[in-house]
Amino acid sequence: MKAQKHRTWIAEIIALILALFVLSPFLLVVLNSAKTSADIVISPISLPTNWGQMITNIKNVVNNQSFVYWNSFFSSLLITVVSLALLAVCSGMAAWVLARNKTKWSNFIFMLFVSAMVIPFQVVMLPLLSTFRSVSDFTGIQMLQSYKGIVFAYLGFGGSMSVFILHGFVKGVPYELEEAAWIDGCSPEGTFFRIIFPLLKPSQVTVLILNGIWIWNDYLLPSLMLGLNGKIKTLPVAVSSFVGSYVKQWDLILTAAFLAMIPIIILFLFAQKQIMQGMVDGAIK
Repeated sequence: MKAQKHRTWIAEIIALILALFVLSPFLLVVLNSAKTSADIVISPISLPTNWGQMITNIKNVVNNQSFVYWNSFFSSLLITVVSLALLAVCSGMAAWVLARNKTKWSNFIFMLFVSAMVIPFQVVMLPLLSTFRSVSDFTGIQMLQSYKGIVFAYLGFGGSMSVFILHGFVKGVPYELEEAAWIDGCSPEGTFFRIIFPLLKPSQVTVLILNGIWIWNDYLLPSLMLGLNGKIKTLPVAVSSFVGSYVKQWDLILTAAFLAMIPIIILFLFAQKQIMQGMVDGAIK
């Protein structure tokens, strides 16, 4: 009994150390957002001497003309919301069709989705830009430096993981529910949106949160597709406006990063139970 308690204490101490290690970047951002740029350079790991400096930094960030906080905030919000809405519907329909049609082709397509999860973005980013540029030239539809282009890209990159999670959940939904709907005269579209889609809520929450955190915090894809100096800027891209060739405004950079993290942290804290439940349900089913 004593040996078991001893092992439990050791495990808890190791877990605490790992938690502090993982949270250390976030803690450094919070601490340094309450300092001046000179204080950050002198001692970046010390506690702030004046927490009121955080309010001053926030005002400077929000009122900064080169940062344009509210425009960047609404751009990030629009891109995230539209991308998540399309991912929820399209991934749900794809997972449902692949789970119900048990053929060699459906298994092959599902494995393509799974294999796409392990392909690094760096491998496809140059072909992606070339393809989108060719599409823009051929059709006249502006895919680069536009909302529709980056939303379409997020739909493609986020679809593989979303289909993988939802596919496992759909297999656990009783097929008799769909048969009953068809007997009552429900169309395939009506069956999905009236029967299957509401039942996918636990896994959909997991998909939306995981993709939402990624899309909101992503820097590489928006910087490539929207440009660092384009009219449309997400919050991570807009933070780079405080970084110059010779001067880096560390107080404003870290404060802007802190403001960009707040919405997604609040969302995660309120939905963490649904995330874990959705992951467990999808894995079991």
